[in-house]
Amino acid sequence: MSQESAASSSLRTTFDFDLPCGYVDASGTVHRSGTMRLATAQDELSPLIDQRVRENPAYLGVVLLSLVITRLGSVPRIHAGVIEQLFAADLAYLQDFYRSVNGLGQADSVVCPGCGIAFAVPEGSGSGLGES
Repeated sequence: MSQESAASSSLRTTFDFDLPCGYVDASGTVHRSGTMRLATAQDELSPLIDQRVRENPAYLGVVLLSLVITRLGSVPRIHAGVIEQLFAADLAYLQDFYRSVNGLGQADSVVCPGCGIAFAVPEGSGSGLGES
């Protein structure tokens, strides 16, 4: 097995999660466990042409999560309408989980490559979904 094959075979692309509250479907069933896959460049770009996102940029996170969540309990199809119905605590959890699994954690400080001086990164700088 080549070194490249060994590296690609160890890449983890799906991650299980358990929601703090859970999605409640129309029949009253609560769905807490799910799976999220790593986001692709297309996942990050395609919502930008979605009319809902163009009219309300805050909707980007909803559309993006609907693309990368592959399973939520026994819900047959994950779409933006499902994500819209999540409790606020669950939405916040999934946004943090997305940033974590996609390596988009916020650095506390950065170092200027020119002068070597370290400085703090302001909170909220590029921390939204789709702002990688």
